[in-house]
Amino acid sequence: MALHCGRACRQYLLHLAHDNVDFRLPEIKALLSLRDRPFDTSETFNEKSPFWQLNGLSEDDIRSVMSRTVCGKSAFELWGHGTTTDELRMSLLEYPAENMAPYLQKNSTYKINVYTFNKTLVFKDRIEKIDALDFLPFKGTVNLKDPEHIFCLLEDYGSDPYDIPEEPFHMYFGRWIADGQRELIRSYSVKKRHFIGNTSMDAGLSFFMANHAKVKADDLVYDPFVGTGSLLVACSRFGAYVCGTDIDYNTIHGVGKASRKNQKWRGPDENIRANLRQYGTESLYVDVMVSDASKTVWRKNAQFDAIVTDPPYGIRESTRRTGSHKDIIKPTEDLYCEEMVPLHPCLTLISNCEQTLSSHTSRRLITMEKTKEPEDSDGLAHLADPRFTLYQGHNSFREKYFCGLTKKNGKDSKASPGNKD
Repeated sequence: MALHCGRACRQYLLHLAHDNVDFRLPEIKALLSLRDRPFDTSETFNEKSPFWQLNGLSEDDIRSVMSRTVCGKSAFELWGHGTTTDELRMSLLEYPAENMAPYLQKNSTYKINVYTFNKTLVFKDRIEKIDALDFLPFKGTVNLKDPEHIFCLLEDYGSDPYDIPEEPFHMYFGRWIADGQRELIRSYSVKKRHFIGNTSMDAGLSFFMANHAKVKADDLVYDPFVGTGSLLVACSRFGAYVCGTDIDYNTIHGVGKASRKNQKWRGPDENIRANLRQYGTESLYVDVMVSDASKTVWRKNAQFDAIVTDPPYGIRESTRRTGSHKDIIKPTEDLYCEEMVPLHPCLTLISNCEQTLSSHTSRRLITMEKTKEPEDSDGLAHLADPRFTLYQGHNSFREKYFCGLTKKNGKDSKASPGNKD
């Protein structure tokens, strides 16, 4: 359990939020790759655990990740860990004293926190656990309100709330480095958003998507199903220039019925640009336009650094044919299978994350990376795998979600597809 290493190979501990568990690993890997750093963890790594040990990183790497992550709660320089109190003690005693020394000086102030996952400790028990660490050579003064250095004892009691053990499965102790960006979920909440729709993407998922796409400053990001611009808001938070399209004229122009409670019609200043203005990123707003995503509108040399979108799917917000007051609702009964994940010869699948919505419904975040330019031979890719065919198996997919064609009484009728923002 000992951590024999100098500054160049220190271990770090990530404490992760225990929601959207499937999204966490791709997010952390993406944020590390922005710094060209590997995801290197312990042999006992458990993706479902709220505690991850990372190797081969610097403190600057950790601070960079925590400045963006919405799945990470806190990060620590790991001084010791173990499955028992004795193992933790031995691990801490073997940690290099020279690594501890800068944070234990006589003229410094500090405090020690105790965090338990899946168990609540009374105040007396917390104090006892802190007192048990008195073998560490702290020389400074305790300051609970504004300390220079914060240390934390973290205990993992498993994830089963109906079977909580008396003693933790694992214990960690380390120096706090930084907190993640969980606060963005609250400060960017759609409840506080100036312009919203019935299906506006919630802030947490919007930031997950921006991180999975490795959106960074000065990128040009495009959303072909822009809706009320939730994804543009998230991407602009990280310094990207943003633009989008949508087939719904009323949404793009911010006119028609409002989605907010006790408000019948949208106001004259309810639009996507106003949303970016609300968060101080209006200067990164390029433009949005009315367009059918199933039809090509871009020049062949148009290039985006990332395309981040939430396309129409499942049970969607009802929409109206432009110029009509009649709601059009078209549900779908598709069942997910791996063969439905789209493929393209120029794109490599990076991750496929599931968000469970109920006992019988869920949705997926698919992340792909462009790994090569198109070649003539790519036109034959469907012979090797039918999923390379543009709408194979879901001719269905285009007809249901993009082209807006429905059959009624043997005659074609055009309708605007529902939009999922």
